[in-house]
Amino acid sequence: MKEIPLVDLKAGFAPIKNEVMHAVEDVLTGMHLNIGPNCRSLEDEFAAYCGVKHAVGVGSGTEAIQFALLACGVGEGDEVITSPHTFFATAEAICCIGASPVFVDIDPLTYTISPEAIEKRITKKTKAIIPVHMYGQCADMSAVNNIAQGHGIAVVEDACQAHGARYHDKKSGSLGNAGCFSFYFTKNLGAYGEGGIVTTNDVQLAEKVRLYRNHGHKSKYEHAVIGYNGRIDEIQAAILRIKLRHLEEYNSKRRVKADFYNSFLKDTPLVLPAEKEGRTHVYHLYVVRSKERDRLQDFLRGKGIQTGIHYRNPIHLQEATAFLGYKKGDIPGVEKACEEILSLPIYPELEEESQAYVAEMIEEFYS
Repeated sequence: MKEIPLVDLKAGFAPIKNEVMHAVEDVLTGMHLNIGPNCRSLEDEFAAYCGVKHAVGVGSGTEAIQFALLACGVGEGDEVITSPHTFFATAEAICCIGASPVFVDIDPLTYTISPEAIEKRITKKTKAIIPVHMYGQCADMSAVNNIAQGHGIAVVEDACQAHGARYHDKKSGSLGNAGCFSFYFTKNLGAYGEGGIVTTNDVQLAEKVRLYRNHGHKSKYEHAVIGYNGRIDEIQAAILRIKLRHLEEYNSKRRVKADFYNSFLKDTPLVLPAEKEGRTHVYHLYVVRSKERDRLQDFLRGKGIQTGIHYRNPIHLQEATAFLGYKKGDIPGVEKACEEILSLPIYPELEEESQAYVAEMIEEFYS
């Protein structure tokens, strides 16, 4: 039986193995292990890639969101509007600085935050909006920014799934006050460990993030704020610099894989991903919807095909967020999506033969 993984990290490593091993050896030879030349170069190169003036490497995507919010002045007792259809870290970062997440519904086609829903939940306590660029497609940033500017609140992009995604002529990470990226190893641009980065055009915001990531260090013996240990390490930065040079190629291949699925699955009952006009989806995940999701997943598993659910349980209904007071039925669009979504295998090295097998098995299920 053919085995098709949801993600194949080994296939991605093989073509760049020699480059990576040489880069790691160079770091260990020099023994400058954090905030060194690779970290600074990665920051410059990623800023240039995103089309912003500044980028600050941090330890994870979670820390990127947390430090960006702090740098925007969000803190104890404030509210941050976001979607509960995202990885738990988006809300976790808000809570960890003493603020409260305010959850709103999504656009049913893109799974990104609904601007209309945002407007209804703004209060005097609202200090920021976090639009999540779900699955590799940017949220409706023109609408989000218009709302934020009208109320004088910050926009912090959660671009952790959207490295290289475009909104009209701009890349993710350049569309708000700050952009936050994860370099978790399954991302379109992933480390071989942990890492994250904050992007911005605001020099003061960038400087604040640099303080927060490194114990508030202003100089060797001076601490300007109560900070965190949130640095990206030099080995991961060296690896990411190599992979960044291939990111456009990787994203192009993902789009080709998505087009293949779209072509082969268009006549099935599945609801396929929708790419809105003016947006360039980079397909971190290829997510379909089925009213028979669990049966379909079990069937595909039996055929050797791994799939995923991103995400089965919305954040507003998690045990950890029960204190916020949400109940089932409060955010119906998200709740319905969580019952139907299924992520199919997609990665740059996925062979056409394997994709055809996935499509054939889905057709067999529905036949």
